[in-house]
Amino acid sequence: MSFLQITSLLIVLAGAFGAINYLFLKLPSSIGILVVSLAASLMIIVLELIFPAMNMAETVSGVVNEIDFSEALLEGMLGLLLFAGALHVKLADLREQWRVVFLMATIGVGLSTLIVGTAFSYITGMPFLIALVFGSLISPTDPVAVLGVLREASLRKTLETKIAGESLFNDGVGYVVYLVLVGIAFPVVAGHGGDDGHGGGGLAGAAQLFFREAVGGALLGIVLGWLVFRVMRLIDDYALEVLITLGLAFGGYELAVALHISAPIMAVSAGLLIGDVGAKHGMSEQTRRYVESFWQLIDEILNAVLFLMIGFEVFLVAFTLDTVLAGLLAIVLALVARLAAVAIPVLILRPFRDFSPGVIPIMTWGGLKGGISVALALSLPDSEWKPLILTATYIVVIFSIIVQGLTIKRLATKLGREPELM
Repeated sequence: MSFLQITSLLIVLAGAFGAINYLFLKLPSSIGILVVSLAASLMIIVLELIFPAMNMAETVSGVVNEIDFSEALLEGMLGLLLFAGALHVKLADLREQWRVVFLMATIGVGLSTLIVGTAFSYITGMPFLIALVFGSLISPTDPVAVLGVLREASLRKTLETKIAGESLFNDGVGYVVYLVLVGIAFPVVAGHGGDDGHGGGGLAGAAQLFFREAVGGALLGIVLGWLVFRVMRLIDDYALEVLITLGLAFGGYELAVALHISAPIMAVSAGLLIGDVGAKHGMSEQTRRYVESFWQLIDEILNAVLFLMIGFEVFLVAFTLDTVLAGLLAIVLALVARLAAVAIPVLILRPFRDFSPGVIPIMTWGGLKGGISVALALSLPDSEWKPLILTATYIVVIFSIIVQGLTIKRLATKLGREPELM
């Protein structure tokens, strides 16, 4: 199938499944589309078992294989989604919560990676370094899933800023940690090597890579965002200014990829600058409305397509008794690691500031996993452990989006009755 045919198919199915959800299930839009696509996938698999001569599962699996989910998300959709999400987070709100966001996006990700990796290695017998790779790809919360659910949950503003800000940044940090660990683990264990700009080189090389990716991505995002802001101040044409922001998201992301620096962090940094400074000082009121409406629409459409694709990725997962059991245990590990990633930064900062009583359970349960984890698992080098990692990742992501995503609003309402101090 051609690129246009695949795109058309995804848009048609996203619209159809969205309509089914709206008319019958009435779940939050993105989660509803995921549920319908997963149900449709499972139905095809069941029909294949009953009527094997139809070859339905094989046909659909062939189409799914043609869609490189990892490439489509990590090198296509992710830049637009992160840029759109960052546009709606104001720097003033983020500045008040920056200590919590910083600690959770750094110490939290590292601690979660270590907890999941150590326990998963013990449970499955997987080599420790490869288990750490699994820990790194499952630890970051997915900003796409998180921000999609936040729109439906009506959380308190300060709590929403904590969750949204952390999810935007820990995604980029987690991706860098993943690259470092893959460069260390797979050349040793799975016989994969090669230096594509992400390679290892011991602890010094890992530290250098981390610094280059994270700091380089932030600097590029700020510089490009500032240049675009200065240009937009000279223009008063809403259609052209919308086009310029689209060029920033696309072009900046691809430039970061070419420079081997963190494209996700670039997109977040540029989006924060344009959504705050650019909106206040570089756009007319009419342009601001059009830019916000355009990127909200892009966000919702891409979210629908992404969650649709997650549902159909079930055809690429190898379900066996062992991998399913490992996946169920990985759910528990991911939740325990998330609790540690939230609670320890809060406890570190508690002597210096106040937190509402429900911040730890809400942020723990609201730290959803999503398509980024699946994409990273799919992009792993082939090895005997890849099927297990992919299956465990998929089970964690499906549980996170459906179970946690559908219950976070209820939990926030229950625990959020007392006024929040900060």
